Formats: sequence, C-alpha cells, structure tokens
Amino acid sequence: MNASILAFFAGHEAALPLYEALENAVLARCAGAQAIAQRTQIAFRARHVFACASFLPVRRAKERPAVYLTVTFGLARALASPRVDAVVEPYPGRFTHHVLVASPEQIDEELLRWIDEAFAFAQSKR
Repeated sequence: MNASILAFFAGHEAALPLYEALENAVLARCAGAQAIAQRTQIAFRARHVFACASFLPVRRAKERPAVYLTVTFGLARALASPRVDAVVEPYPGRFTHHVLVASPEQIDEELLRWIDEAFAFAQSKR
C-alpha cells in the first residue's frame, strides 16, 4: 500500500482494515488491476475504472455505522439485492451500485463476484 492511499485514510484510520481486505481481494482476483488514490475515492482500474472505495454517505447518518467504507462498481444491469444501498443509471446500459461495508466479513464472495463482473464489464469497453 502506497503513501497516497494511507493519506486518503487520514481521519478515517479505523476504516483502513476494511480497505486492506478489499484491496487484497480485488487485486488478487482482477489481473492487471491497480489501486489509485484520488481526492474523494480510491479507484481500482485496469484499462478502465471498475470499482472504487470511498466514504460516500449512501445512508442517512443515523443508519451508518461509525466505521464503514462505500464500495462502488458499475455493471450492465441493476442488481436487486438488499445489500445494495443505491443504484443509479448515469447513462443507458450502465448501472452504478453503492454497497456500504462495515466489517471485513462483508467483503465476501457475493460482493467479490459483483466486482469480478464489473471488472469484466469495464474490460469490454472500447
């Protein structure tokens, strides 16, 4: 993990173990992917961005845990799952999903399959 990613967690240090679990799983599964810290998120990309980690408040404050990470990914379809906090269609045929993660155990096979699908979807773009 590089210094820019560590700096992203300034003030949110308790969420770093969530991110580490996510990064380890994503980079192990998605060949050629890398994590790039930006101002408001950490983007996972290969040829294109396929997933992000941020502190986007996708739930009302009283419904959010004290420590969380929002995992965002794009698919060609809208997921119907209670785990998905928000789905938007920024343009036809692309659905952006936001999933709030509050424990490393929530970075499970279901979430990682969705990220695998997002990776494949992003790779298929020109």
